[in-house]
Amino acid sequence: MSDMIEVVIDSIRVSLLSPQRVVVLRQTDAERYLPIWIGPYEAEAITVALQEIEMSRPLTHDLLKNIFTAFHARIKHIEIINLRKDIFYGNIVAEADGREINIDSRPSDAIALAVRAHVPILVHPSVMDTASIQPELDMPNTPPPTETKPGGPAPEISSDRLSVFEDFLHKLDDKNKPDDKDKPSDDSPPPTKS
Repeated sequence: MSDMIEVVIDSIRVSLLSPQRVVVLRQTDAERYLPIWIGPYEAEAITVALQEIEMSRPLTHDLLKNIFTAFHARIKHIEIINLRKDIFYGNIVAEADGREINIDSRPSDAIALAVRAHVPILVHPSVMDTASIQPELDMPNTPPPTETKPGGPAPEISSDRLSVFEDFLHKLDDKNKPDDKDKPSDDSPPPTKS
């Protein structure tokens, strides 16, 4: 755990091009961000916990937390441990009867549980090195925009400043190719039968 990088949830973003969401994790001691694609239901589960919205009945992640408590297990932290073929892998680290238990998990479910249990979210350094974004390094140096007077023309924005977002949008396009639409992602719920 000592070499793991602690992150916090910076935001949850909505993609206008697909039903997927992006949870953006921010490194606690640096300006590095880790965007992870998640499903809309998992995004809602994280958002409900972040906003501390009281539900009349426990949601799935609340139920899971209650099960840990009922079996006298304590969630220590969650980890994002690997990235293979654009799929993130998570791990829930718990303690029960004096022994540590590692439970394989999708990162979105582990994050939803971490928010409820108020435990740290840790990322393996290789994952951060591979998939993180550093705004100050990813954006070219451009002079700050000049101030305009009310009613004056808007300042021009250099297309170079938007290159970080273009790269991000290209990744969106790649994920929405017709041949990929029929394949379920590892972080999306299984199809339901009618």
